Amino acid sequence: MAKSNQLLITKLREAAENITLGADYMWGHPGKCNCGHLVQAITPLNAKEIYQNAQKQKLDEWSEFANDYCPASGMPVDNMIDVLLDVGLEVQDIPHLEYLSNKKILKALPGGFRYLQKGNRSDAAEYMQTWANVLEDELV
Repeated sequence: MAKSNQLLITKLREAAENITLGADYMWGHPGKCNCGHLVQAITPLNAKEIYQNAQKQKLDEWSEFANDYCPASGMPVDNMIDVLLDVGLEVQDIPHLEYLSNKKILKALPGGFRYLQKGNRSDAAEYMQTWANVLEDELV
C-alpha cells in the first residue's frame, strides 16, 4: 500500500472534497474518475488534459494504465502515473482506487467493513477520505 506522507494525505482529502462538493465526476472518464480526480489534485492538469493524455495511449481506464505502466516510456499516461508514484502510491494502488477495493481501507470505513460501489460519487469520496485517515494513522 501507499507510503504514508502528508502530501498524499492532503491530496487524497482534496480530491475527496472536490468530488463531495460537486466536481464533475464520471467513473468511465480518465480525467473525471477516482484516479483522475487525484491526478487533478496533485498536478495542474484538468480533466480534459488528463483525458487527452490518456487517449494517446489508446487505453480506457486507469487499471489498464497501471497494468501497462513503463517508467521509461515517456508516454503521457506513464508520466501521470510517475506523479502518483512520486507522492507515495504504488502501482497496485491505482486499480484499488478505481475499484474502491483495498481491503485495509474498506475495513477502516466508518461503521466497519463493507464493499463500496465503483462509479458512486459519495463512495469514491468516502474511500479517499478513509484512505487518508489510514495513512495519517500510520504517520503517528
